[in-house]
Amino acid sequence: MYLYIVIAFMIAFPAASAIAEILLGNHVGLSVALAGKWFVVWTVGVRLFVAGLRQMIQPRYTAETILGIKSEESWLIVRELGFANCAIGSIGIGSLYFSAWLLPAGIAGAIFYGLAGINHCYHKSRNALQNVAMISDLFAAIVLLIFIVCR
Repeated sequence: MYLYIVIAFMIAFPAASAIAEILLGNHVGLSVALAGKWFVVWTVGVRLFVAGLRQMIQPRYTAETILGIKSEESWLIVRELGFANCAIGSIGIGSLYFSAWLLPAGIAGAIFYGLAGINHCYHKSRNALQNVAMISDLFAAIVLLIFIVCR
């Protein structure tokens, strides 16, 4: 299920949103700016916000299933991660209404996903979900860096 959620927030929803915006006549065609906008909204905004809510409400899932940590003491840190994810996600979602937030949200997302992806690389005994997290985090960082450089 986790893999499908990641694919939806990082590929399907951004692509559908960009296509819808083109079809509605708001853009002449697909561009890095248009694709980047929707990637920021969905991948930085909605994905991180939803992940943050889950981490705040149900820290056990992230701790045990994603990170492989069985200790309840980790839940405090996972909740704190949830606060940060909600904060960054809010900026990404807000960029729909405040276009000046788009680039800062993209930069924050690139830093977050890049560092998280690198951190996953150092975890030698990764499980399948951690591999999905690592690959998707690094993919997001690369896409966001391309968007930032092209701006």
